[in-house]
Amino acid sequence: QVQLVESGGGLVQAEGSLRLSCVASGRLFSWRPMGWFRQAPGKEREFVGSIDGSGGQIKYVESVKDRFTISRDNAKNTVYLQMNSLKPEDTAVYYCAAGSPFSQPQISADAYTSWGQGTQVTVSS
Repeated sequence: QVQLVESGGGLVQAEGSLRLSCVASGRLFSWRPMGWFRQAPGKEREFVGSIDGSGGQIKYVESVKDRFTISRDNAKNTVYLQMNSLKPEDTAVYYCAAGSPFSQPQISADAYTSWGQGTQVTVSS
């Protein structure tokens, strides 16, 4: 298990940018796949993107491709979500999640064993 703490959320106007950070404490961070998910009011939790331990394998949901970028700094035990060209429909609580060491990044939330508390992102029109 790892403990995850997200930060960087806030209120931004449409077309603006935010960078979310997720700092992990615990063992084997550099071997864990990391995911970003979001949940809007009244909706189910949605996969946003994932990254493997080395940062070489990255996936995104179609709706954020070319706008969002996931990266990680294993020396700092941190994963980032850079969000550009934000839209009102991106409004949600954003969560980072960690998978088991040596596993592959997955789209399903069930594949992740540790979750952060979430950070609110609100995009105004």
